[in-house]
Amino acid sequence: MVTAINGYDFARKGALLLAGTILSGAPAFAQTAPVATSTPTPVRNPVSGAANAVTPVAAPVSVRTIKTLRVEGSQRIEPETVLSYTKLRLGIPYTAETLDQALKDLQASDLFADYSIAGVETGDIVLRVRENPIINRVIIEGNKALKTDKITKEIKLAPRQIFTRTAVRQDIGRIIELYRRQGRFAAVIDPKMVNLDQNRVDVVFEVSEGPKSKVRQINILGNEVFSDDQIRGQMATKQSRLFRLLSSATSYDQDRLSYDQQKLRQFYLTQGYADFRVTSAVAELTPDKKDFIITYVVEEGKRYKFGDVTVDSQIRDFDNTKLAASLPLKKGDWYNAKLVEDSVDNLSQTAGLFGYAFTEVNPEFQKDSETLTMGINFNIAEAKRTYVERIEINGNTQTQDKVVRREIRLAEGDAFNSFQVKRSQDRINSLGYFADKMEIKQLPGSAPDRVILETNLEEKSTGELQLSAGYSSLERFIIQANITQRNFRGKGQELRAGVNYSSYSKSIELGFTEPYLFDKNIAVGGDIFRRDYNSFNYVNNDRQTTYSQVSTGFQLRTGVPLTEFWSLSARYGLSYDEVGLSESTYFTNGKCDIQLAGRYLCEAIGNRWTSSIGYSLIHDTLNSRLRPTAGSRFSFSQDFAGLGGDVKYIRTRAEGAKYYNIGSGFILSGLAEGGYIRSLEGSRGSGVDRVRITDRFYLGEPQFRGFDIRGVGPRVLRTPYTTDASGKQVLVTDRNQVIDDALGGNAYYLGRIELEIPLGSGARELGLRPSIYVQAGSLFNITRPDLTVENDAYPTTTDAAGNVTRLPLQTPILTAAGAMQYIVPTTDTTNGGAATTCAVGFAATEGGACTGTSVNTLATRSYGPYFEEFLGNSAKPRLSIGIGVNWNSPFGPLRIDLARALLKQRGDDPKLITFNVGTQF
Repeated sequence: MVTAINGYDFARKGALLLAGTILSGAPAFAQTAPVATSTPTPVRNPVSGAANAVTPVAAPVSVRTIKTLRVEGSQRIEPETVLSYTKLRLGIPYTAETLDQALKDLQASDLFADYSIAGVETGDIVLRVRENPIINRVIIEGNKALKTDKITKEIKLAPRQIFTRTAVRQDIGRIIELYRRQGRFAAVIDPKMVNLDQNRVDVVFEVSEGPKSKVRQINILGNEVFSDDQIRGQMATKQSRLFRLLSSATSYDQDRLSYDQQKLRQFYLTQGYADFRVTSAVAELTPDKKDFIITYVVEEGKRYKFGDVTVDSQIRDFDNTKLAASLPLKKGDWYNAKLVEDSVDNLSQTAGLFGYAFTEVNPEFQKDSETLTMGINFNIAEAKRTYVERIEINGNTQTQDKVVRREIRLAEGDAFNSFQVKRSQDRINSLGYFADKMEIKQLPGSAPDRVILETNLEEKSTGELQLSAGYSSLERFIIQANITQRNFRGKGQELRAGVNYSSYSKSIELGFTEPYLFDKNIAVGGDIFRRDYNSFNYVNNDRQTTYSQVSTGFQLRTGVPLTEFWSLSARYGLSYDEVGLSESTYFTNGKCDIQLAGRYLCEAIGNRWTSSIGYSLIHDTLNSRLRPTAGSRFSFSQDFAGLGGDVKYIRTRAEGAKYYNIGSGFILSGLAEGGYIRSLEGSRGSGVDRVRITDRFYLGEPQFRGFDIRGVGPRVLRTPYTTDASGKQVLVTDRNQVIDDALGGNAYYLGRIELEIPLGSGARELGLRPSIYVQAGSLFNITRPDLTVENDAYPTTTDAAGNVTRLPLQTPILTAAGAMQYIVPTTDTTNGGAATTCAVGFAATEGGACTGTSVNTLATRSYGPYFEEFLGNSAKPRLSIGIGVNWNSPFGPLRIDLARALLKQRGDDPKLITFNVGTQF
């Protein structure tokens, strides 16, 4: 049986308290008018209405004595326990008020659904009770916006507890409050009770969530200096509009209302209005409970300027005049509370740099309402120079203490330095071993001049085992298997192994890095690898591999810090490269066919050893190596190949990056890089660049968004001819039918300015990080290659209208020894259609005697006419602008870019949309 739990019917389970007789209405327990009865008359509780209140019975005082006392109807609760909730005891006198109070006590216990007293006239008191049922299940239905487990954590009703209607009402209030926190003020909760056997019930909360209450309008009253839109722009709450469909800021939030008042005050205080105040802030719910209308009434007041700005330091080491001159606020400037806060921070940091850890800086304001000036005196309280008493490291269960301590720039006994504390904090966070935003706390030591640095860590997983599959516009299908331990054995060592497979590349790599060799600040590491890369082009959207490069080798690395921010690293590498072309596609008679592959690709074929040594000089002030928001990084690298081996060159690269936190979650970054490679070998022939095609730089997707893979720089395009509707021979215009061979370059540069845009909390929880950017760069500086065939070398015919038609180029087919091949006419009854080296007759073997009189036809290969040109070898900048989104999706990281090339050179291959995604399984 399902019973709706109505608020007006909650307590209507008790009976009326009767006086003497139920029907007569005589005074209760009246000694002057006793009513004889053969059975005890029950006295029931007078509960009615939602308040479940007991109505006392007015009657003359009549005192009797309890002769016997017992409990009827209790099942789970012991009779003695029932009696303990009342003051009734055997042998004590009782009155109507005594019995009324006993009923009230039973009601207050919340244990009974019904209760009454019998035997009032005789003194044989019987407490008759019906216990509240036991809850079997608590069921939530209709909830979608809130998960069931989130609701059940908040409510108090639970299985195996005693059911009470008071608890139901309280839980309804809790659920309603949960929905209001989400901005759903139209939510309705309908409680129901399902009666079961053995005095059990199921409690069902039927939820009607209703729409999310939005902020329809924000009204500003009293503002004269700033417009409504300017003021609304400072608030975290936004008006509901179509373009804010995905924003969580349009939902009403009471806490956000208070926060917005603080934001308004901060805004006006930064503009000089020191007397500004919000006189009222009212949020009105529309009748349909769908939206809120918020109205702010403000008083702007007068605008102030800074008066005299002074510093009064009780620390003798400081020069007050110089400190005041270094502050960002100056006399005569408009008053700005943010500059005052910054000045306090600057003075505290300055004191910290000199070793004063607990310096108090108190700004004292002198407001002059007549001259509208605000004088400020920064009082620096007297303090003692502080020393580090000890450094405590807590929470590192796996990571060894020394791994953390070696990142701390202070030692026990050192003079305190706030800059070094901040730097230590950044270095520990950059390890990636611990939860983000770890802070080093400064606690008072055993003496006023002692400080304890407490580092509370929360370790996170540093081992990664990933099996992933995905698809990218660059590499098509991708399969990866990687295992990495970035904190191997808790010593900060990195051990990794990986296998990657795609239609573009295949590789297997093993690597190890020891950041502190023998506990000295010297990093060493090594890698062994085998990489198989395929260069490719597209013809009619069909991907065709041009040349393949298989590299097998190893690299040894080491690095040492020069200063806190400068470091030097060195490396040695040895690799064996095998560069080849598909023989079935690009070979004729066992040799690379320049008509099919191009002269420049045929020249790249070969196997060679590369032995190189290099170094990198790095300056790094980033606040995080994982996701920087401030600081800079610069590196200058050179690699020399020629310590043995077959390849000799010097490659130089420089990279720089700068990050700015410009406030409100916006991160502005500027990145620039460039490189140049110079061959140390002699000439390799006319039209052949000294730097091999596999050693050059390439530019395009993914580093240069807006262009396809290797879509920028020198290239050779082969454009075939076709026939138009009039029968005239013309070049094809579809880029997909053009053979595009990127040749790389010996020099390049690339720059990018990017702004990361913050989103609401909902989008942040999804891992979305959008950004807008502009990029400029170029790839250039190679020797112009000799073209495979001159464009005027094709045989031609001319029709009556003067239209010239280029005919296929015929070249003889040679044997492996270089002899011309002939085809015996099919009319020859003996050897018709056979290949031979005889112009007349037939020889079964090459160089054998020719017998017979057949006149054979020279065997030739036909190459359709095409127009070949060398393009893109220009240092002029290419420019692209775009927007991209990083998403840490449940299926793995995803990056989507929409970029348009605004400046390009003829031959460049632009690309509007690119995406990369991997999925874990």
